Amino acid sequence: MQALLQRRITAFAILAGCLLPVGNSAQAQSPAPSDAVLYIIYPHDGQRIRGSFPVRFGLRNMGVTHAGDTTPNTGHHHLLIDVQEDIDPGEPLPTDRQHLHFGAGQTETRLELPPGRHTLQLVLGDAEHKPFKPMLTSKKVTITILPPRIRKAPQTSRAER
Repeated sequence: MQALLQRRITAFAILAGCLLPVGNSAQAQSPAPSDAVLYIIYPHDGQRIRGSFPVRFGLRNMGVTHAGDTTPNTGHHHLLIDVQEDIDPGEPLPTDRQHLHFGAGQTETRLELPPGRHTLQLVLGDAEHKPFKPMLTSKKVTITILPPRIRKAPQTSRAER
């Protein structure tokens, strides 16, 4: 009976501990340094591209880490594709086809987009996927994806016919 009661108390204590906030995790990460700069290295604004292409992320005066890491002055990338709406600075950035999340600390990706004009923009997220305060975003890059080339069948000469 005593052992059963002890196990229940231990289980309750473990459960209660799981519900308590740990450290700083419920708050936003430290603000971004005033000299921090987020930018897209490639592709360049106005570039015309055919097929899939790499997107390379740049960050100056801060570090890149994985999601969940609360080390000050570090964050992880979110790539916004064709997003026109404003970002809510108090909410975590969404993850969907237009909001790509790079929570493992990646600094590049490969995209394949349909032909037409597209915009790309980076937002640096903190440990909880929230934008830093003040928000750290890159300039929007506008690119044009060209349709695939149509390959013509090779011509045969009269001698080959």
